[in-house]
Amino acid sequence: MRSVEPVRPPSNSPVVSEQHSAGGLVVRGDEVLLIATAGGRRWQLPKGHLEAGELPAEAALREVREETGVTGSILAPLSGVDYTFLERGKHRIRKHVDYFLLSYESGSETNFEPREVVAARWFPWAEAIARLSHANDRRVAEQAWRIVRERQGENLPAGGEK
Repeated sequence: MRSVEPVRPPSNSPVVSEQHSAGGLVVRGDEVLLIATAGGRRWQLPKGHLEAGELPAEAALREVREETGVTGSILAPLSGVDYTFLERGKHRIRKHVDYFLLSYESGSETNFEPREVVAARWFPWAEAIARLSHANDRRVAEQAWRIVRERQGENLPAGGEK
């Protein structure tokens, strides 16, 4: 039997690290809140890193409040997202993001965090989904919209009419 040498990556291959973030999709009536980054060209859901000892739901509420100026309360967990990206061409990041559907409680999107966000704005559901820059965010928003519509259907009187 022949011994097999382990395959070693070349010395110039990127270092890989894991990151865990959480975020939320805030709903207010028939609108949802998105943030813009990168000069306002990239619309996305607010999210950020978990702090030491913080649960994903706690981080989602904190990050939404910090990035958008809006406070929400959790209605439901949403699907998580996993992706990999290269940071500064050297460092490979594997990221997991836990998302939550939030109902608007208070605050104003005009109080967004200007060091991280260039705009925060409310959009009707369909427009918000169309504006999202990343397919993963669109899938999360579509799931959230289904949940909201199902819950609205549960509140209809017999016969399905409002």
